[in-house]
Amino acid sequence: MIQLRHVSRTVMSGSSPLTILQPLDLDIPSGQFLAVLGPSGSGKSTLLGLLAGLDAPTTGSILIDGVEITTLGEDALARLRSEKIGFVFQSFHLIPSLTALENVSVALEIAGASNARARASALIGDVGLAGRAHHYPSQLSGGEQQRVALARALANNPSILLADEPTGNLDSQTGRQIMTIVQQVHAARGMTIVLVTHDAELAALADVELRLRDGAVDQAIAHTPA
Repeated sequence: MIQLRHVSRTVMSGSSPLTILQPLDLDIPSGQFLAVLGPSGSGKSTLLGLLAGLDAPTTGSILIDGVEITTLGEDALARLRSEKIGFVFQSFHLIPSLTALENVSVALEIAGASNARARASALIGDVGLAGRAHHYPSQLSGGEQQRVALARALANNPSILLADEPTGNLDSQTGRQIMTIVQQVHAARGMTIVLVTHDAELAALADVELRLRDGAVDQAIAHTPA
């Protein structure tokens, strides 16, 4: 599903180059739940941005479903993201003037779905917020907002879900509730999930745990299902 070959990322820090991600080779099979774990500055969010096509690697190639995304223009990248990738952010990024239902349905409307509102309503129900569908983000708790963000990420039925510290702004109990939903989504849809986190307990819930340090792979751990 996802292949990285000698992928690195270097930026300029003042007048000097700073390598954020060391050359990396990685294969993420279809349906795998991969957790990327590491402290701040380890390169984990950079890796996620490269997988999403939001940033370009300094070296190497990235293939998603056999498509070399580093050669695509912005329009083709946007189309690939809308068709194949759902993204969940730490800070929710909901539209404050829209209700929970509208935040989800707008993604479907942009994609031209004919039954956008009905599908959005079903997704809101799937994340346990049927009774809060008509509330605005300011009327929702952090955990509820993240559930809406997750429903929105799933709106176009992507084959890949990328999650950047989705529990980072939540208390531990609420964060684990979000992770339970992510696990349920993984089991029900068989989608490929890449989760970036600094929480070792959450990373241990994934199929494979990739530990980064100083922009390089420190350890890769395969977890045996319970």
